[in-house]
Amino acid sequence: MYLRTTRRKNKNGTVTEYLQLAHNERDPANNNTVAKIVHSFGRADQLDREALIRLCKSIARICDIKIVDPMADETGQNGLLPRDVTISHTVELGTVLTIEALWERLEIGKILRQMMAKKKLTVPYDQALLAMVANRLCEPESKLGVWDRWLEKVYLPGCEGLKLRQMYEAMDFLHGHMDEVEEAIFFRTASLLNLAVDLIFYDTTTASFAIDYEDEQGEDDEGLRRYGHSKEGTWSPQVVVALAVTREGLPVKSWVLPGNTADVATVEKVKSDLRGWQLGRALFVADSGMNSADNREELGRACGKYLLATRMATIAEVKNEVLSQPGRYTTVRENLQAKEVIIGDGERRRRYILCYNPREAERQRKHREELVLMLEEELAGHRDKDAAAQWAIELLASRRYKKYLTVTEAGNLRIDRAAIKEAARYDGKWVLETNDDTISLEDAVLGYRGLMVIERCFRALKRTQIKMTPMFHWVPRRIETHVKICVLALLLERVAELACGKPWPQIKRVLARLQATKFIGRDHSFFQINEPEKSVRQTLKNLKIPPPKRVFGIEQVEKHSAMV
Repeated sequence: MYLRTTRRKNKNGTVTEYLQLAHNERDPANNNTVAKIVHSFGRADQLDREALIRLCKSIARICDIKIVDPMADETGQNGLLPRDVTISHTVELGTVLTIEALWERLEIGKILRQMMAKKKLTVPYDQALLAMVANRLCEPESKLGVWDRWLEKVYLPGCEGLKLRQMYEAMDFLHGHMDEVEEAIFFRTASLLNLAVDLIFYDTTTASFAIDYEDEQGEDDEGLRRYGHSKEGTWSPQVVVALAVTREGLPVKSWVLPGNTADVATVEKVKSDLRGWQLGRALFVADSGMNSADNREELGRACGKYLLATRMATIAEVKNEVLSQPGRYTTVRENLQAKEVIIGDGERRRRYILCYNPREAERQRKHREELVLMLEEELAGHRDKDAAAQWAIELLASRRYKKYLTVTEAGNLRIDRAAIKEAARYDGKWVLETNDDTISLEDAVLGYRGLMVIERCFRALKRTQIKMTPMFHWVPRRIETHVKICVLALLLERVAELACGKPWPQIKRVLARLQATKFIGRDHSFFQINEPEKSVRQTLKNLKIPPPKRVFGIEQVEKHSAMV
């Protein structure tokens, strides 16, 4: 049985359509099928549409199916929604759901609530801090922006009714309990993830302010913003941010120090702060900028053990003895080899580790050959090789080319073949120096590579994801707490990355596809999620977070607000 359409051409040339309910019957005489009309609905342009809809629904009830009328008006049913239910708005769910789940799994919320209970505080400062941490991982805003704009975009019901002043009160609350909070959170994380806390990596960075003056020094010298050379090479008011992380890149503890604090001056405080934590080993790992005789002495006295990169071309001992020391390399990892070089005896004994990456060496060799070829072509294009010519001055001023050029006694520019040969000695190599005789060759090499993890942490903090800067605070306690909030965000980010094996931006893009829509009815409101994609379900599974119920957050609403 089917709905049949027939057409008839009128005398004036127009065409009229008719709708009929028909079914096919077979003629026993010639065995052909013919259409038999069961019912005629009349002209299509004069059709009683509501009558047809009622017929469809009556058939649908028998067949246990649903009929959706896309042309229903506001007085009828809108899709599958009852007449008294309206759509309010849609919020992001997946990302904040994950952040809140990790927040509670690491017991950060529990620790904060216990401290609030001791103070008999009733304002949900833990939820305010959760919102500020989650915002750094989603869409970094100022604290005002979090309260005024961001919270309405996400599903965080615990933050409903929070006032702006309570956000700042929450920061002050965290500042007053930060030391015990950091220690409790770290050891909870170490226990949960079964971390072998035998090596702690430490480094510093700077965070500048868009102001032209530093804090005034009072009697208690509480000012943090001091003029100093930032890691970006500028001279501006700043603070120094120090960070200790595990080899997995999980933050252990952070410090905020005045902007004119030297790196070495931070080590004694860091060591004393971590001494009570009874960690396996606090190993100071840093780049060659930290490596000097005075710094090594200070590091050995304050921190105990250090692992430092060493300049190869400017230190005679490294250049003449370490690089030329015979002996085979030990393969540590694919494209990573190393050998130990001991210089001197007794107390003056120095332990160096020469590292070599064959793939990087090949890349550097090809790059140098390309530069030399470009220089040869450039020099061949000039008949006059006078080093005072404009083109020659530009080459000599170039950081890219100048190391392979020299000026002859006659004042002519030429390629320095000796410099090219000398540069080949350093291809794919770097040298480490340590005063720790107990650390194995493999741990030392991989330990320095772990420094790249902390550098990545700083990049995430400052520029790529969490965006610790610019800071919008000037009170020292708020500056420090802002940094602590960013470090908490970094902790959650690294836990998620370790669980999924992917960087946070990829995880966030997937989770952002899980959203929730709020519906408001006559008596109740509720949220309903969209159908989770396979990638969303897999990400939640990797994070060991159960997917949310399809309908949740059911609440009773007042009569006058039901249709708002």
